[in-house]
Amino acid sequence: MNFSRKNKATNITLLISAFVIVSLILWNTNSFFKKFKEEERLKMEIWATAQLELIQSSVDQELGNLTLKVMGNNTSTPMILVNEEGSFKTHNILEERASDSLYIQKKIRQFASENEPIHIVQEGELLETLYYGNSEVLNKLKFYPLALLLIIFLFGAVIFFFFRTNKASEQNKLWAGMAKETAHQIGTPLTSLLGWNELLKSEDINPDITKEIAKDITRLQTITERFSKIGSIPELQEHDIVAETERAYQYLKRRSSKLIQFEFGSDVDHLPVLLNPPLFNWSIENLVKNGIDAMKGKGAISIQIEQKGANVNILVSDTGHGIPKSDFQNIFNPGVTSKKRGWGLGLSLVKRIVEEYHKGKIKVLSSNKEGTIMQITLKTNV
Repeated sequence: MNFSRKNKATNITLLISAFVIVSLILWNTNSFFKKFKEEERLKMEIWATAQLELIQSSVDQELGNLTLKVMGNNTSTPMILVNEEGSFKTHNILEERASDSLYIQKKIRQFASENEPIHIVQEGELLETLYYGNSEVLNKLKFYPLALLLIIFLFGAVIFFFFRTNKASEQNKLWAGMAKETAHQIGTPLTSLLGWNELLKSEDINPDITKEIAKDITRLQTITERFSKIGSIPELQEHDIVAETERAYQYLKRRSSKLIQFEFGSDVDHLPVLLNPPLFNWSIENLVKNGIDAMKGKGAISIQIEQKGANVNILVSDTGHGIPKSDFQNIFNPGVTSKKRGWGLGLSLVKRIVEEYHKGKIKVLSSNKEGTIMQITLKTNV
């Protein structure tokens, strides 16, 4: 509990620190932008003064070297100079657009919205008005905070998904470890049961009893084998998908309520597929049991096998209450269940067995109030 609180406090501290750092960066960037804009304004005012000297020099004096240098030094800020008659001159604007009056009028409005125009006045008389826009550097700087936020967001997303994936990996290791430990713990009493059953066979008792015990022991051995394979890469061998599916079907049929109607069908008699039978049968059993639970113990279960080119589809359908379309993907996540006492692990195990171990696909093919069809797709070995 203390570790959890410390971890939570650390996360909150890191979150606050990140917020403060981002705020400081944005504030400094904004301050730098304003300062740069003020300096650009001062540069334009100096240029306007040089322009006034140019106008005066054409009347009563020669133009000084400093004025010429100021006039020619601005090569980045776009400008439009408009005189009292409405004529205009452009600076740092593409030549092919400088003669387009509609484009220039649009630019004048844009520049006026970006920066306050500078009026060139001589003895109280307005001679010209200087409209100027933001330089290329200033425009890039304007989008720098957005780019910075985007980078921080992407960096945060990468960290989030890294820790989330790492956490999921740790959880998978935990479940795999628990499964292997369960298989190990079952193994000891299972060995004893085998011995006790052999001893019972030597006694004068009904042989049907020892046969049923042997079936249950075989079932426990199958369960142990399944749990021992969770978390490790199982060995796949060529098996008949029709026979393996029917084997799981027959086992469930014999042990289910008489209120459940079972149906099995296949459009092929034999179809080789790379399988791990214990895990594959576990998947079929989980799907059928889910269907029985959805029907509340009364209805019809159907298993159909269809060959589709290089693939084979195993369709498990029930006449239960159905699954909302919004949950078609969520039901395969660990912990998601509609049962009051369910753990929500059955379908997540099926997905792992089918997709990770057998490189196949599983999905909800269709679902409504009249029932659900689950589809497993595997590659054939023909």
